[in-house]
Amino acid sequence: MGDSFHLSTADLAALAFFLIVWVLHTLASDGKLVSRVSLTTAMNAQRTAWMRTMAEREIRIVDTAIMTGLQQGTAFFASSSLIALGGCFALLGASDQVLTVLSDLPLSATSSREAFQMKVFGLVLILAFAFFKFGWAYRLFNYCSILIGAVPIPYGEASRNPVTETAVWRATRMNMLAGKHFNSGLRAVFFSIGYLGWFIDPVIFVLSTLLLLAVLVRRQFFSAAREAVLGQPPGKGRSMRPDSQ
Repeated sequence: MGDSFHLSTADLAALAFFLIVWVLHTLASDGKLVSRVSLTTAMNAQRTAWMRTMAEREIRIVDTAIMTGLQQGTAFFASSSLIALGGCFALLGASDQVLTVLSDLPLSATSSREAFQMKVFGLVLILAFAFFKFGWAYRLFNYCSILIGAVPIPYGEASRNPVTETAVWRATRMNMLAGKHFNSGLRAVFFSIGYLGWFIDPVIFVLSTLLLLAVLVRRQFFSAAREAVLGQPPGKGRSMRPDSQ
């Protein structure tokens, strides 16, 4: 089977390991595999708090400014993904030159031109996936801005009536979906870095994937950013953390 794809058994095994790690990390970040609260899950709780606070403001300039910042960041990564895609197609046109450079590396395994091009096509798929995720996230953030505008202005008990609660829920849900797709695109960009190890050797591919996984796990579950979201200032008692931790 490997020969039909111009890839060795070691290449296919390393690729399977890479994909499994990607899926497992995604599930863990979304809170579906481990009980420890991830940074992504903690930030979703803050998105809910933001929308509830927004519903009690009569002037929502700060909320629209935040949404603008989120959209600009998403557009930047979408544009970067397109540029990287163009670089991959340029890489295909210079396959022979790149293979010559790779053959001079001490740890590089011999690879045919066809195998190299298959690996480049894999990188194209990852970056295309990232672009579509960023593009959809940008659109969802735009929809969220509209839903924020649809939340009624509070007067007295208006911020707690069923109509307002429904509007807040819609805006919150749209914001979470936009964040989920943005995170998926960003995760694809990160994993594309680990994927580069495959161009050198399958073993290097596995090691670069493990190194990338270690960095991402630390950021999601053991970083200072996570502590900042879940923690409290000194002297305020125990941290207000979800019971699932």
